[in-house]
Amino acid sequence: MVATIAPAVLADFRRRNEPVTLIDVRTPAEFGEVHVEQARNMPLDRLDPRAVASLAGERPVYVICKSGGRSQRACEQLIAAGLANVFSVEGGTAACEAAGVPVVRGRKAMSLERQVRIAAGALVACGAAMAAFGPDATWRLVGAGLAGFVGCGLVFAGVTDTCGMAMVLARMPWNQARPAATSCRV
Repeated sequence: MVATIAPAVLADFRRRNEPVTLIDVRTPAEFGEVHVEQARNMPLDRLDPRAVASLAGERPVYVICKSGGRSQRACEQLIAAGLANVFSVEGGTAACEAAGVPVVRGRKAMSLERQVRIAAGALVACGAAMAAFGPDATWRLVGAGLAGFVGCGLVFAGVTDTCGMAMVLARMPWNQARPAATSCRV
């Protein structure tokens, strides 16, 4: 069982200027949109327990994401790797902001959850169209198979709380950190 910490406690640490090791496991694009001021971005799909351990030293590690699902999985990975003092931040970034923890706002990004819904919906719609209007039996079979495969993937994601499509989308270029704007003076 992963231990949790309330955002209000994190806000108290901040008010007392206590050093906190806070790891945000969302994609770089999500992190760039809004993140808790003290957070460091280490996406879940690239989380390195040794790097976290060396960063934290003897201090506790607090893990945050959008709402708590990814931070829970990250904590489980860190605990399995031998880190003992690991906590998931309840409610994620939005809850921290509501509790008065300072956040940094950047460029707006589309959430990973929304990207999954768009991609899954598009694949099912294409599969259904192919199954209904395909020029021959092969096209119709492929269309039905595509729609069925995506549907099974969504059921699997719901049951296991692990989404393969989200893992793939998290690695897409638009979900990576954007370089800072530069200017050229002549």
